[in-house]
Amino acid sequence: MVPVSEHLAPDAAPFLGTHTPRLDDKGRLILPARFRDGLADGLVMAKGQERCVVVYPTQEFYRYAARMQSAPSSVAGVRDFTRVLASSATAETPDRQGRITIPPMLRDYAGLTRDLAVIGNFSRVEIWALPAWTAYLADKEPAFAAQSEEVMPGQF
Repeated sequence: MVPVSEHLAPDAAPFLGTHTPRLDDKGRLILPARFRDGLADGLVMAKGQERCVVVYPTQEFYRYAARMQSAPSSVAGVRDFTRVLASSATAETPDRQGRITIPPMLRDYAGLTRDLAVIGNFSRVEIWALPAWTAYLADKEPAFAAQSEEVMPGQF
């Protein structure tokens, strides 16, 4: 069997699909049922690209962090990226109902208010403001539909 991703732990089920839960008044999110097992032992949330919140299972985050630490710190872009990522990261364990609290700093960064899109992205989960996710898809889906071998050689 070919692994879904070289970065996804071999025994981990990939996070897949789009869910549209709501954020409660206390900044809590009930994780989609399909994602709960993969995040039950703990997770790390941080700022993601395109103004979303990225959620990694704890062990996956540590694998990712190890790759970041092996990048050359003499490169300004590497330093900038790792500083923003690490300084925004926060660890959490879902409660018995599968709820997590998204810190105010991350909610502000991603513009999270009430309506959310929680998407699976193989080894991680992303939390988007629903209007931002809808706009992102409207912008990116035409290019996705036209994707060709030249964009991702050897992958199609």
